[in-house]
Amino acid sequence: MNYILRLSVLLNYSLAPLRATCLAILLTTSSVMAQGLQADIKEILAKHKINPDHVGMVISLKDQNVYENNLKKQFIPASISKLLTSYSVLKNIELTQKFKTELYFDGKNLYLKGGGDPSFVSENLWYLVNEFTRQKIGVIPGDIVVDDYYFDDVRFDSSRESERVDRSYDAPVGAMSFNWNSVNVFVKPGPTENKEAHVVLDPQNTYFTLVNRTTTKANKLSRELIIDVNQKNRTITVTGDVLKGGIEKAYFKNVAEPELWAGDNLKAFLLQRNIEVKGKIKHGKTPSDANKLVTFESKSLSLILADMNKFSNNYVAEMFTKNLAALSGETPATLSTGVKVIQKNLKELGLTKDDFTVLNPSGFTRDNRASAYTMGVVLKAMQNDFRYFPTLLESLPISAIDGTLKKRMKNTSAAGFVRAKTGYLDGVVSLAGYAGQKDGDIYRFAFLYNGPQDEARVREAFDQVLVSLLK
Repeated sequence: MNYILRLSVLLNYSLAPLRATCLAILLTTSSVMAQGLQADIKEILAKHKINPDHVGMVISLKDQNVYENNLKKQFIPASISKLLTSYSVLKNIELTQKFKTELYFDGKNLYLKGGGDPSFVSENLWYLVNEFTRQKIGVIPGDIVVDDYYFDDVRFDSSRESERVDRSYDAPVGAMSFNWNSVNVFVKPGPTENKEAHVVLDPQNTYFTLVNRTTTKANKLSRELIIDVNQKNRTITVTGDVLKGGIEKAYFKNVAEPELWAGDNLKAFLLQRNIEVKGKIKHGKTPSDANKLVTFESKSLSLILADMNKFSNNYVAEMFTKNLAALSGETPATLSTGVKVIQKNLKELGLTKDDFTVLNPSGFTRDNRASAYTMGVVLKAMQNDFRYFPTLLESLPISAIDGTLKKRMKNTSAAGFVRAKTGYLDGVVSLAGYAGQKDGDIYRFAFLYNGPQDEARVREAFDQVLVSLLK
């Protein structure tokens, strides 16, 4: 035993100069690479006329920052805020979690009870209806009562941008939500000139009344296509000209009252299975003596996380956050309590109130603040935890392949090697995530820009930085 110990000491002593030489070479190589990257980034920013003072950047490999600029300066992060939300979701919600949607019946009323499923869509409602059909109940003599009291009744949280729009990215939230609380409007040219275009709402429902004032034109279009949603009167009016021979296009508009939207679609789906509802669609609670007839369990947490990150879905981010509040014990769950869970998790990483301001979990606000340093800390924490990292990576857009990065970095060395969350508001461009090398090394990076430069130029600059990093 002593002989082996002496041999080990001897070998360590004799190899010490070699190790020192190798370490020196590695440090020199790293230094040269960092200097080259710094020169490349300086040139890229200058080429795109981007003031370095308007950008916070960090690129890290293992435990070393290979590039940084305005590391701790606070910026509006926009939708890369969803990475902070993703961290808290993965830390607090089990991967096996299923969000439940249930049907109850008391002999008179049918109750649709929501459990906060962000991914409940038409196919899932069909499952509920088909299962219910086997109960051999041909008529609902009373009402459809929608129970969404698992969450509070705040549809548009004050932490969002204050100006409401009818686009799907500004959809309301509720514990009983359906099809991301949005309706699809499909517009297709008519068969002949001067005829109405073919306009369809999907799913077909009585919640909205459709008014079609379109015209199919063979050549010149004199009127812009406008889709106006009147939430108060529940009408969708489509006006304008459509070019003959063109392809069908889809437009996505949100609804104002998710609980009634879900109930109306349930009624329509029941009718298609010849089950009549005599009463109305109402908002209320499920009585304790009602019989539970059907339960639908959501798809996996990993797939819902991809719904949020691949396409930067603000609605899913807020639904997740209210679920964080519900799982902490709050009833009904509020967004503000869920945000406090996110803030708590960030502080557990050693971040302080000087490092971030998170008021809205989706980033659809100009009041959130984060630095490249903050984003780097969270990216590292997730990379270092094997329980979460594969799920997070799978949820992120992939350069030149899918999501919000589908059209970016095509035909470059970075194509397929970047998985990152994008962010955009007026005057704000951000990108944060991971860049992989063919040898298996993984860079972490966070880029945040707040300034007057054209957003498309900034996105192009960020992409070129990653191409340079991976060339």
